[in-house]
Amino acid sequence: MTTLTPQKPAIPQPGGDVTPAPEPRPAPEPRPAQDPAWRELVDAVRAAGQYPTRSEAESVTRVVLSALGGHVVGDERVDLARALPEEAARVVASQIPATRSLTAAEFVDSVAARIEGATPATARWDVSSVLSVLPPLVGDELVTRILDQLPPGYALLFGRAELTPAA
Repeated sequence: MTTLTPQKPAIPQPGGDVTPAPEPRPAPEPRPAQDPAWRELVDAVRAAGQYPTRSEAESVTRVVLSALGGHVVGDERVDLARALPEEAARVVASQIPATRSLTAAEFVDSVAARIEGATPATARWDVSSVLSVLPPLVGDELVTRILDQLPPGYALLFGRAELTPAA
């Protein structure tokens, strides 16, 4: 009885040489159990936004933090990433800084474009649901520094009144 041993397919090369096919990549390791702080953040967003499922709240959290990560720069971005749970910090820090600042309304519209079926009204709800849970998590001082960096109009998205100095 003959036993056949599977062989790697050969890949023809210019000039008639043959090289073996590359080794298949190993399967990615399973992700470790989620950080409890990330779960708490998602749960806070779920409660604030009254999302029916944890999955929906997590998706919205990722989209909004991703959008925010492109608009917060410098020390504030670094400090924000340090103050957030590890998974949230990765989402923020992985974004390429935006080339121009968006108004608050444009920011909401950019989030609406990232969420299937979203309207400006639902996207504003989503943005506010995520950003309004950040001040207790990252601290009011950091939120103030972030707001100083962003165009007017973002304070309301963070659950703060937008105060303008008297003339």
